[in-house]
Amino acid sequence: MTRAATTARQPDPIEFRRNRVSQSVPGQVPVLSLANMARADFAAAFGGSFQRFGFAMVKDHGMDQALIDRGWALARRFFALPEEVKRRYDARYNGGQRGYTAFGVEIAKGASENDLKEFWHVGRDLPEGDPLARSMPPNVWPEELPEFRETFSRLYAEFDRVGADLLSAIALYLGLEERWFDKPVENGNSILRLLHYPPVSPQAPGIRAGAHEDINLITLLLGAEEGGLELKDRDGNWLPVVPPPGALAINVGDMLQRLTNHRLPSTSHRVVNPPPERRGYSRYSMPFFLHLRPDFLIDALPQCVDADHPRRDPPITAHDYLTERLREIGLIKG
Repeated sequence: MTRAATTARQPDPIEFRRNRVSQSVPGQVPVLSLANMARADFAAAFGGSFQRFGFAMVKDHGMDQALIDRGWALARRFFALPEEVKRRYDARYNGGQRGYTAFGVEIAKGASENDLKEFWHVGRDLPEGDPLARSMPPNVWPEELPEFRETFSRLYAEFDRVGADLLSAIALYLGLEERWFDKPVENGNSILRLLHYPPVSPQAPGIRAGAHEDINLITLLLGAEEGGLELKDRDGNWLPVVPPPGALAINVGDMLQRLTNHRLPSTSHRVVNPPPERRGYSRYSMPFFLHLRPDFLIDALPQCVDADHPRRDPPITAHDYLTERLREIGLIKG
């Protein structure tokens, strides 16, 4: 789409893009190629998938597969450690932001049962004296796995890089300057989570992770091809999200929903139990929760507010919003 076409449709250029792209989107999340599509075409399709589903799937993202494979191997080794060893790195002392969170601690907002998972968090390391470091505790690393730090520091940087590229496509879709998001996410409080869903019994009721929306700007997820991830569509149906091996599943978080005045929806999603014959196997995944800078003020973009779409949320800093939501899901007490 040309910029002239964008400006000609007022006051709602995003609605015009949605109508144009939605004709090519079937009743499932499309798989897009980051490397093999023209930039404008990718931005239109990626943004259209976000607006239709709150999700997109992206292959050819350029992340180092050998590095990813080392990450999977190390995650399996860590979660196989004895419980008393893992609990030496308990994240409850830093608001759940760094280190280990034990099985059954996290609960989806509004849920009655805790999730059937354990996880490890890697965050951003900032130089000593950086004012933003007050809201980002230093990383902790398991002494039992000396290569853990180097591998996941590199993976964190890879997710950061690809995430910035995807945000630039969203900026184009929204009619912003292509690198508009660079400053808002610079030194953002992004989290790389290593997730382990242990085996459950063949008779296990319920689901592994309750229906929820993510807090952050966008989430980049590796490992969804293992099955179980589902999103809730506009009609209330649960749709499976199963990207090709190695591809990313990407979803809108609450911060981007607020920033776009709910034009890009933060869609409810969950992880269901597998078929009974597969419940004896662990499930691993690796989401990267891409966050804004803690001091960034989240307020609706002007082009997302008009007479038909009044502002829906009051302004709030990224740090205050994150703190509010972490309390709701049990990672911060009080």
